[in-house]
Amino acid sequence: MKTLFEKIINREIPADIIYEDELCIAINDINPQAPIHILLIPKKPIKKLSECKKEDKDLLAHLFMTVVKVTEMLGIHDSFRININNGEEAGQEVFHLHIHILGGRKFNWPPG
Repeated sequence: MKTLFEKIINREIPADIIYEDELCIAINDINPQAPIHILLIPKKPIKKLSECKKEDKDLLAHLFMTVVKVTEMLGIHDSFRININNGEEAGQEVFHLHIHILGGRKFNWPPG
C-alpha cells in the first residue's frame, strides 16, 4: 500500500511542491507548526530513520544538503529547526521518512 507521500511523489494527489530533484521532494506542510513548515521527503520509500541502511548514506547526505538549499531559497538559512520523528510514540504519522523544516519564528527548548 502506498503512503501519502508516495502518492504525492507520483502526482496521484496534489501538494504544494516547493522543490524537487531526482532524489527528493519538498512540500509545504498542510498542518504548519510555524510560519514556514516544509516537509523534505526522499523519493525512496524508507519507513523511518531507524530503518536506514548503510547504502542509504548518500541519500541521507543529499537530504541534509537539500535542507541547506531549501532554507536558502526561503531566506531562513541562518535560523531554522529540523525535526525527524521516528516511530508512532515520537509523533510519526506518515511512515515514510521525512524531515520537517521549520522557520519564521522563535522556537523554545525543550520542544515538548
